[in-house]
Amino acid sequence: MTDKIPGRFITLEGTEGVGKSTNLRQVVECLESVGITVVVTREPGGTPLAEEIRQILLDVREESMANMTELLLVFAARAQHLDQLIRPALAAGSWVVCDRFTDATYAYQGGGRGFDTGMIGQLENLVQGNLRPDLTLYLDVPVEIAAARIADREHDRFEREQSVFFQKVRNSYLKLAEVESRIRIIDAGQELSAVQHDVRLIVNDYLRQHR
Repeated sequence: MTDKIPGRFITLEGTEGVGKSTNLRQVVECLESVGITVVVTREPGGTPLAEEIRQILLDVREESMANMTELLLVFAARAQHLDQLIRPALAAGSWVVCDRFTDATYAYQGGGRGFDTGMIGQLENLVQGNLRPDLTLYLDVPVEIAAARIADREHDRFEREQSVFFQKVRNSYLKLAEVESRIRIIDAGQELSAVQHDVRLIVNDYLRQHR
């Protein structure tokens, strides 16, 4: 990748069990195959301090976490992530591929917890300024299929939520996709090979238009 090619920001979104980690590798392979330098990261997390905040968010504990605490911790981790990793990588010309970003906040804390999207938007502007993803792949499956895929693993604090919570999260993602042209919906209920094919089509199409 030459210095003439600006850094781009690609995110993958979806609930638990949709296969984000597997398909993130497909995105990275598409980019690296044409010589792009890629930085892979995740939210919440991405830096040592942000990963500590992630652990606080995910751990199951006796004391319940207030919804406002959860929302502010998400943005605290994001502020650190942006400052220490995402912005420097983009400024250096790398392409950043991130497992979840602020769309997840609108879906989980907005849709799932019921926070007003205007409040989330204020925090988004405060923490991110004008930085938004260039392309987002939303991996979509019905709630019952996603739940079945993670049934055999130990559940974190979010994964212990009931199906009604995840239906609200999914609905919020789908509403975001209706108004944000950068969000591309992929049917993650297909066979893995078909999902990966769709991922490659979208990423390669983006490369043709933006390189």
